Amino acid sequence: MRSPRGLLAASGYLAGRHAPSTSVSTTAHHSLFARTFQILAQPEPVRLQKLPAPNSGILELRLERPEVKNAINWDVMRRLRSAIEKIQADTTAKVVLVASSVPGAFCAGADLKERRLMKSSDVGEYARSLRSTFSSFEALPIPTIAVIEGAALGGGLELALACDLRICGENAELGLPETGLAIIPGAGGTQRLPRIVGRSRAKELIFTGRRCGAAEAVTMGLANYYVPAGEAYQKALDIACEITQKGPLGIRMAKKAINDGTEVADMSPALAIEGECYEQLLHTQDRLEALAAFAEKRKPVYTGK
Repeated sequence: MRSPRGLLAASGYLAGRHAPSTSVSTTAHHSLFARTFQILAQPEPVRLQKLPAPNSGILELRLERPEVKNAINWDVMRRLRSAIEKIQADTTAKVVLVASSVPGAFCAGADLKERRLMKSSDVGEYARSLRSTFSSFEALPIPTIAVIEGAALGGGLELALACDLRICGENAELGLPETGLAIIPGAGGTQRLPRIVGRSRAKELIFTGRRCGAAEAVTMGLANYYVPAGEAYQKALDIACEITQKGPLGIRMAKKAINDGTEVADMSPALAIEGECYEQLLHTQDRLEALAAFAEKRKPVYTGK
């Protein structure tokens, strides 16, 4: 990327022989220079980073699109898919935190300004792509935790529903308002919400499109915890740190057993899935290390092998 000076030079706007000496021109130059810096200073709308020790193994996926409260457009969706691919490829990753850098907003849902310019076929493709993106995120083998401060609406709540755990600040507002726009939640909301809170409660929330607060979300099982506003990230980080202390292979198999087992109707095949996951852990180095550490009364050192 060119520097601000390089961009201005390429446009013939640097002070010098190409610049008129009028005050109007000088003002225009200053305005362009300021806009150039503003453009270059804008953060990436999706940022993935590894946390340093003592939080090693924890990845942080941040939404950073403040001008529209992290609304999801095509660019954000593509960047989310790229982040998911990087997480899948990271063998050191143990937990993912999904958070927002925008005060008062986790994610406002789809970018309706962009959607107004789409053809019906484009809207359908957008919904299919977002549904697929959230399914890929849900399928990550490691635990994922949504850190919700402020509004998590529409696609924003659907992203949170694709996470394993949800931690809310007491200022959180959660809702699926799509029926008010004459559509339905189209990125997994009609399927994940009833699996989390039950069919009747999910129907009420989706039919009315009403928002619920953090305390109600915990009561109905939509969120795991709610804490004072501004403290959701620390609570999520504490939970993530607890998880990273456990056997990473055990955590992965536990997630697989829960997710796959709850998708079958009968207990017998569900228990068979559990048994298969358990069998995969029997001959691991981590299981032997856990037994040795217990006998020696020390903390186990897991390697994920």
